[in-house]
Parts: sequence; C-alpha cells; structure tokens
Amino acid sequence: MEKTFGFIGTGNMGSALARAAVKEITPANVWLSNRSHAKAEALAEELGCLAVHVRTVAEKCDYIFLGVKPQMMEALLADIAPVLAARVEPFVLISMAGGLKMEKIQKMAGGDYPVIRIMPNTPVSVGCGVILYDCTENVPKEAVEDFCAAMAQAGLVDALPEKLIDAGSAVSGSGPAFADMFIEALADGGVLCGLPRKKAMSYAAMMLQGAAKLYLESERHPGELKDAVCSPGGSTIVGVRELEKGGFRSACMEAVIKTYEKSREMGE
Repeated sequence: MEKTFGFIGTGNMGSALARAAVKEITPANVWLSNRSHAKAEALAEELGCLAVHVRTVAEKCDYIFLGVKPQMMEALLADIAPVLAARVEPFVLISMAGGLKMEKIQKMAGGDYPVIRIMPNTPVSVGCGVILYDCTENVPKEAVEDFCAAMAQAGLVDALPEKLIDAGSAVSGSGPAFADMFIEALADGGVLCGLPRKKAMSYAAMMLQGAAKLYLESERHPGELKDAVCSPGGSTIVGVRELEKGGFRSACMEAVIKTYEKSREMGE
C-alpha cells in the first residue's frame, strides 16, 4: 500500500510543498486540509489531490505536514491530540513552524511521536528550493527515505542538526524575500536609466538565476566570480563601490542575524 501524505494548512508554504509532492507522489495519496475548507478544495482540484478535514489527515495519513504558523501550532495540536493518541498505525509529524523545536512539538502533541522538523522556502514550488531537515531519534530510516523521496522535486533536501536550523533558515528560508527586494531594486535602477519596467524585472531576475547557477556549477568563490566581471577602470567596479559605500554586505549580514534572532525568540 502506498503511503499517504497529508497537509494541514494550505497557505503559501503548505501549498508550495504540496505542489512539489505531487511531482513524485500519486496525487490521490496527497491529502489537503485547511481551516478554510474551500481553500483546500481549490488547491486539491488544481493538483488532483484529495481535500479532507483536518482531523481526517490526523487520523489516517502516514506523514502529517503541520503547515500552520508557530503561534497557531499549540491550538492545532491540542485539537488533534486525541486523534493522534487513538491511532494504532505508525505516523510521522512533519513541522515547518519556524523556531519550534521537535521536543516542543512532541509536548504540544501530547506524545513521544516521531517528528521531522523542516525549514523549506517558497521556491520549492518550482523545483529550485531548499528544505532543511532534522529528525527525532525515533523516526525510522525508511520514513526519512520516504520523506526525502517525496520532496525530491522540491530542490535541495539537506539534513542539518536542529541547533543550526534557525541559522540555515535565516539564509535559505527568509532569503527569497531578500532576493526579491534585490531584483526589485535592480529593476528600479534600470527603469531610472530608461528601461521598460517589464524588461528590467526580467533582466534582473534572469541575471540572479544565472549568477546562482554559475556559482553552483563552477564552485568558484563568489569573490572570484565578481572579480571576473569587474574590468580595471570599468563601469561594474564603480557600481560595486557604490554598493560598498551603502553598506551592502553589512546590511545583508544584519538581515540574516536579525532573522535568526527572531526565529530563536519565537521558539522560546
């Protein structure tokens, strides 16, 4: 019998993971639930999945993705705790709530249940994302393999000790927002120089995608790749100087540090 993957919460992240899952799993084995049932139904119709109620996912799915915000997790788990306690067949809880440690998820759920903690980012929906994960010791090896296989089309699925997940998420999880701001800012500069808005946005986005791919495939240090674009006395080095004058690197570092600190605070 094929395993079932249930999603409680079909917001931005839950829906992104569901979109990745149906590329590897038979859609009929992906069950979707949401506080607004109509929202789950709409996504289920789009992906060919099954829309069910929250307690149905808790009662019957082998892998239960908890896709609610950290501040809503306690109420959700309190609601489904009796259902989980009554189960006979094994299951795994998969939490994507920022800052919440696996031990806390177990405590909220009312049992020493197997938990996989993940930190995904929104590009998983287009196969270019990052999913960081760690597991409690009672997660079977086969379950980890099932999870990784289900998320294979999401992008990079990488094991990381839980103590580092908040730091990793500050880079990969929050990073898309920072990257989107960078794309928009570059496009604004292009518009100021006379480019049509649509072209400026496309150029900036494609450039960022290409620069990332060049780094990943060449494994050359980003500083070396930057130097290759900066001709002596040329225009690019002038732009680099302006970014440095504006504290570009420091601003990026501070964004990651503050995001990390907030995640730690939410988990306390």
